[in-house]
Amino acid sequence: MRPAETAKRIRDALARTRPQNMGSNALAVGSQGVSGGTGMLLANPHFPWQGKNRMWQSQLTIPGKLNVSGAGLLGLPAVNIGHNDDVAWSHTVATVAPFGLFDVQVDPLNPTMYLVDGAWERMTSQRVDVDVRNPDGSLGKVSRTLWSTRYGPVTTSIVGVQLPWAVSAHVVRDPNRDNLRALNTWFGLDRAKDVHDVVNVLETTQGVPFFNTIASDRRGDALYADIQAVPNITDEHAASCLTETGKLLFDQALPLPNVPPVSILDGKRSACDWPDDPNAAAPGLLDPHRQPRLIRSDFVGNANDSPWLANPEQPLSYPRVMGDTAAPRSLRTQELILTARNRIDGTDGLPGRGFTPETMGRLLFADNSRAADLTLDATVTACRSVAFGLVLVDGNLVDIREACPVLAAWKSHDFTLDSRGSWLFANYWAYLAGGQKPEKLPWKVPFDPKDPVHTPNSLDSGSSAVRDALARAVLALRRAGVPLNAALSEVQKVTRGGEQIPIHGSLGELGVLNVITPGQVDGRFDITFGSSFVQQVRFTADGPPEAYSVMAYSQSADPSSPHHADQTRLFSAGGWVTERYTEEQIAASPALRTKVLD
Repeated sequence: MRPAETAKRIRDALARTRPQNMGSNALAVGSQGVSGGTGMLLANPHFPWQGKNRMWQSQLTIPGKLNVSGAGLLGLPAVNIGHNDDVAWSHTVATVAPFGLFDVQVDPLNPTMYLVDGAWERMTSQRVDVDVRNPDGSLGKVSRTLWSTRYGPVTTSIVGVQLPWAVSAHVVRDPNRDNLRALNTWFGLDRAKDVHDVVNVLETTQGVPFFNTIASDRRGDALYADIQAVPNITDEHAASCLTETGKLLFDQALPLPNVPPVSILDGKRSACDWPDDPNAAAPGLLDPHRQPRLIRSDFVGNANDSPWLANPEQPLSYPRVMGDTAAPRSLRTQELILTARNRIDGTDGLPGRGFTPETMGRLLFADNSRAADLTLDATVTACRSVAFGLVLVDGNLVDIREACPVLAAWKSHDFTLDSRGSWLFANYWAYLAGGQKPEKLPWKVPFDPKDPVHTPNSLDSGSSAVRDALARAVLALRRAGVPLNAALSEVQKVTRGGEQIPIHGSLGELGVLNVITPGQVDGRFDITFGSSFVQQVRFTADGPPEAYSVMAYSQSADPSSPHHADQTRLFSAGGWVTERYTEEQIAASPALRTKVLD
């Protein structure tokens, strides 16, 4: 396979898989953006709603040493996202490639021998036996031999793209393979006193695996930092060592914004290994001082795009390995930036200026769609302009006239429970986008790096792609027996112990901050992914932090527990739990139960 073809297949596969697996929004607001306080944080991580890979709420207290409240992943004895007395923080998935590849030349007659600096080296092998269940229910054993080089283990595929082991082999190096520093990072964050402490913890431990960190503190500072375990591939090292295929992947010769910059380095030269840096916490990691960070008094945020526009007033630059710059932002990133700007300026229709817990909660659960803001009017125009309302698509003649007034009446552009037209629009958008990035749609005004928050825009209502996507959506809903004007509450629900609870929010691809992804669970239509532990924290000059949270899928996975669906109902209603953080607040709870462990 030619390098250009291989690179395109890998990049396309990464582009397809990233939206399915990545998520989270976080917004930190400084003193200039908070009303009645010094700093605020909105933590909105997106996680699976089913299975064990969820977040669980906890508070850890060691009198005089530690008091931290928030949530963490199962099995980790630390709070991963939360707050202490003085700092609140969250994480979002970053655009760093969490691995790197090396292309090593092998002996075709003895492919476990590979060439480095003109000398042949022998690969090491490890036999792995795994017990498996056979189709008849009996136990069997599957054996594999794994081969490794000085750089790492051999792989014959990446994201489903085959990498033949013939005249060369591809090997993987993972910066987090030996990363036992993550707990040190989170214990450090749990005890931080301000955002400068947060930066120091991130730099000295480099334990965060492929996450951004967004934080605010009592002093009124807001921090964005992408300081983590990153391969030490500076732009200079990349220019010297990337293979032909690696250049096409890493340098974005085939541009797909926010696809991680995967590197393929020349393994024939030992000098192309990731260099050790004296400032890094471990061998082969990028100097943390070269990794992007930004502290401001208005706001910073991230919605899974690269660090470039943590705040559009101060675009960031950084080594290419950290992500792209001057590239289109996702609709969710645009929505986050506009939400922050408009609230701080007081131009969003809500009273006053600056964030309060009430306005921050209302804006997240407003479930506004940036995609609808940009395209709904043009879509209605396209619908009304179709002769006789009939569209021939995929061999079907579809009458779309009923859709026009439904979409025209959806003036709120939101995915709240009582919204009508939103479900039709979501289906239409899925067909229009077809899995491609929004900048590929038929816009009249293309992306402009000088105005990345507002471009591209102006959907071409005369495009056949718009008409055909609408017809396909109408046809799909009719075949499913769903009215075109169905309320969101009638179609988007989660099942908890036999109870169906309607859920507001929608797909991140629609530019909705409160991400909710429906799908199939055990043969039924359900919620599979989205907002999980949602927390907002406000600091004042003195006194305890003011915190509100909701665990969207509820705390307990046990259907018999009273906490299996209680917070899901609260989330459905747009409500929040007022946190009890101090000893006095906890002692005042009428539901307090104390259990002393032996």
